[in-house]
Amino acid sequence: MAGTVSPHDAKTLIEQLPILQVLVPFCTAPLIVLIGNRHMAWLLAFVASVISLVISYVLLTQVYGGGFISYQLGGWAPPLGIEYRVDAANALVMLLISAIATLTLPFAYESVKDEIKAKDHTLFYACFMLCYTGLMGVVITGDAFNVFVFLEISSLSTYVLVAQGAGRDKRALTAAYDYLIMGTIGATFFVIGIGFLFMSTGTLNMADLADRIANEGTNRTIRAGFAFIIVGMGLKAAMYPLHLWLPKAYTFAPSAVTVLLSATSTKMAIYVLLRFLFSVYNPEFIFELNVMFLVFMPLALIAMFSASFVAVFQVNFKRMLAYSSIAQIGYMLLGIAMFNLSGLTGTMVHMFNHGITKAVLFMGVGALVLRTGSSFYNNLNGLGRVMPLTVAPIVIGGLSLIGVPGTAGFVSKWMLVQAAFENGWWFIAILIVLSSLLAVVYVWRAIEVLYLSEPAQGTKMAEAPMSMLIPMWILAIACIWFGVATDLPLGAASTAAEVLLSGSFGMVE
Repeated sequence: MAGTVSPHDAKTLIEQLPILQVLVPFCTAPLIVLIGNRHMAWLLAFVASVISLVISYVLLTQVYGGGFISYQLGGWAPPLGIEYRVDAANALVMLLISAIATLTLPFAYESVKDEIKAKDHTLFYACFMLCYTGLMGVVITGDAFNVFVFLEISSLSTYVLVAQGAGRDKRALTAAYDYLIMGTIGATFFVIGIGFLFMSTGTLNMADLADRIANEGTNRTIRAGFAFIIVGMGLKAAMYPLHLWLPKAYTFAPSAVTVLLSATSTKMAIYVLLRFLFSVYNPEFIFELNVMFLVFMPLALIAMFSASFVAVFQVNFKRMLAYSSIAQIGYMLLGIAMFNLSGLTGTMVHMFNHGITKAVLFMGVGALVLRTGSSFYNNLNGLGRVMPLTVAPIVIGGLSLIGVPGTAGFVSKWMLVQAAFENGWWFIAILIVLSSLLAVVYVWRAIEVLYLSEPAQGTKMAEAPMSMLIPMWILAIACIWFGVATDLPLGAASTAAEVLLSGSFGMVE
């Protein structure tokens, strides 16, 4: 499907879906504050997330074959007016974000009551909706400056969400502060880059930017803008060595917040990098600057090994998973650096697969924190024996994180290995396998603690509440399902990669 829709011309609800994708969570946030009831706050947030998930799925089905949807706001046609633009690349990311948010909210019901003071619950769910609004807005907008606006909406609410962990550990405040400083620096770099682009081209519409850069060529200003955008979004994506904010934020944030951030926030930033790299700037420009080989490739490889190596020696389960996330971001950057269809497909599908994998792992840790009050290994000994239904999804998520055949993680890593062989880079393929072996070490250590260590004498732990178990098992089954039935993520990722490599915002040629 391809088409242009104006709000004034739209006659059906289906044609209004792009704007509803942002309006539904955005309007829910002030409604939660206005009502002021913490039980209604959860219900409103959950209903909004379910509606958004349905919208995401419908939009993906409309562009799955390679088309696009252009939704014009304010009665002004782009490039003068603001445009929301949907294609396979951002539709897949929106589906991931909305699915994770929808599953996180049932998990959060008990977790938030345990980790956050009751008087702050309304604030928590309002900020959750604002964060969700920002994530979806960044992904769906076709206007470069609106990427910055929605990025700030998401970031500011995220800082508050991370700080809510101070009820359990005061270090959440310093984690939120560090995240604020680093996030502000990243946003500043990004908006300076956008300013350079506007100064040189006179437009902010990303499709129009792409046309002008392709037709008029580049100059120093456009190249400087490119550098600022890469650094700014690299910081938001926790690209090595700009990742220092991530371990503390994931470790000390409330469990539900860590689930949402680990599965969606960095994926959103990687998507923005992809969009600017391949759609705004054209692939020939990137190749000319050798960004792939001189920047992304070495940093990706360093992240894959150094972060995994650090993860091996962690004694805190949440912190181990945080460093694992940095390594997995390295895999995504490596797929970009391959600069071929298989590599980009691997990056897109790894964004999706890692999102569901890391969500189930952090949910599992959050369930253990609910029962034990701690995520340190020495407090989790033998819990796999006394809480089998709670710990089993952690094992499935760990296998997917390693990339064991039959799990979602294997599919994306296999695509990256295949991309390396297509380029004749057998040494890179070997490094992918070796870095996955490091994942075996730190995942096995967690399994050893949970199953092979003796529980503390007299330990009798109840299973996690059903509101936690159900989303955990849905994600665990998804890790297996998408490792076998690969049509949805792999098909959408392949189409998205074709769109990106074509250097366009339109139909796949």
